[in-house]
Amino acid sequence: MAGLSDPFLAPALGAALSQWLQQLAALEGAAENTVEAYRRDVARYLKFLSAHRGGAEGLAAVARTTQSDLRAWMAAERTHISPRSLARALSAVKGFTAWAADRTKTDATTVLSARGPKHRRKLPRPLSEDAAAAMLDDIGSDSREDWITARDTAIATLLYGLGLRISEALSLTGADHPLPPTLRITGKGGKTRLVPVLPAAADAVAAYVASCPFDLAPSDPLFRGARGGPVNPRLIQSAMERARLRLGLPATATPHALRHSFATHLLSAGGDLRAIQELLGHASLSTTQAYTAVDAARLMEVYEKAHPRA
Repeated sequence: MAGLSDPFLAPALGAALSQWLQQLAALEGAAENTVEAYRRDVARYLKFLSAHRGGAEGLAAVARTTQSDLRAWMAAERTHISPRSLARALSAVKGFTAWAADRTKTDATTVLSARGPKHRRKLPRPLSEDAAAAMLDDIGSDSREDWITARDTAIATLLYGLGLRISEALSLTGADHPLPPTLRITGKGGKTRLVPVLPAAADAVAAYVASCPFDLAPSDPLFRGARGGPVNPRLIQSAMERARLRLGLPATATPHALRHSFATHLLSAGGDLRAIQELLGHASLSTTQAYTAVDAARLMEVYEKAHPRA
């Protein structure tokens, strides 16, 4: 796994960080983006400790970080990152510290018992059912090629109809066509889940395949760019940006908002929260529970419009 070492760290610490990250990826199935975020967080922490203490630190000294050192680091981080990002950084630091303490037989209680900053979790921003339907009808309509319009429609339908992440939709290969009644999806951290395929989604993908000018071999990407290569996610984001401007939708109408819409509309229709968790591939039910807050907020909005205060 390239790019895990940091040239600005002492060689021993850089090697230790690289080894820990490789373990996260290999044994715990951490996603590549997560590994990279943790690398940045922990590297910044280690460089801060070195500067704060006035010299290079060994692995045992890192595990014995004092409460004063930790508070100084968190105060420095607060000046340029959000409380949410700092909470993630602290989680990464705790993970590395626990690993370092185990390696050096050191007591790391101070770091492991530290509490992160409180932050309010952002609620998902789904589209209304009408807006989601309008997006599926409009996306790609400005493309010069009909097959590209069909491609963008198929991808958007997978996001909204199956609740896929854009990376998951774009990871499908020619072997996945025609879409089966149940699709096996590999999501974050290499976790797999089974997702029922709606007829509308199967039809949208079939329409795209029928018009695609490229040979879709089983091992090749299902969705192709104009020159035949894999589709860059940015192309779909741009198509949605243009569509939302035509439709007068807010800037939150992104590809991921279609996945949020899938979950919110399913919950509104009486879907079971744990079933929705399975469909989305959430590791924790608490992540899925955010949609209950969205549903409650929408219900209150409707109530207030129907019963205006005097």
